[in-house]
Amino acid sequence: MSSPAPATVYVIDDDGDVRASIQLLLKTVGLRGEAFASAQEFLRQNMPEGTSCLILDIRLPGMSGLEVQRKLIDAGLSIPIIFISAHADVDMAVRAMKLGAVEFLTKPFRPQELVDAVQQALQRDEGIQRERRDISELQRRYKTLTAREREVMALFVSGMPTKQIASRLGVSEVTAAVHRGHVMQKMQAGSPAELGRMAEKLNLASAKSL
Repeated sequence: MSSPAPATVYVIDDDGDVRASIQLLLKTVGLRGEAFASAQEFLRQNMPEGTSCLILDIRLPGMSGLEVQRKLIDAGLSIPIIFISAHADVDMAVRAMKLGAVEFLTKPFRPQELVDAVQQALQRDEGIQRERRDISELQRRYKTLTAREREVMALFVSGMPTKQIASRLGVSEVTAAVHRGHVMQKMQAGSPAELGRMAEKLNLASAKSL
């Protein structure tokens, strides 16, 4: 198995001195930074596969930080954002936080404030990435189930006992139990409760509506 890609911290600020100082700060704490002078330059880049976050100036020429945030959301990209601004604009801060920003820092901020915010953002993204990998693996397992096994799984996670599942599907109780065992084995579920959590992650329709 290949090692995960290193975390990347993106910086968008039209002030070259700010970009340079932030990149230097990131380097001192062992983080990889990539800086951009404009939102357009950043948006032309391919988004990373590894853990990442974005330090974003709220006021940029051509496209504001809030517009960048909205574009990323509309594109389905969940990169955590730390906003920085030379102005303590409460309205902008509230709007940014409502849309999921990790932090809103007013310049000049203390270096440790930014480092703490970056660490929080990277932890959040790591959790998001891990959840996506988990769901992808569950989808792979679910695809190995036969159509009948999927029926059994849906009924089983709805709380229906094996005897009722057998009656519902018109098979013997032994056959229903065998299908249930296959489901547990293929999904690698250690208990009915764990299988239920898997079904929730897969957003499976409630068996009660079948």
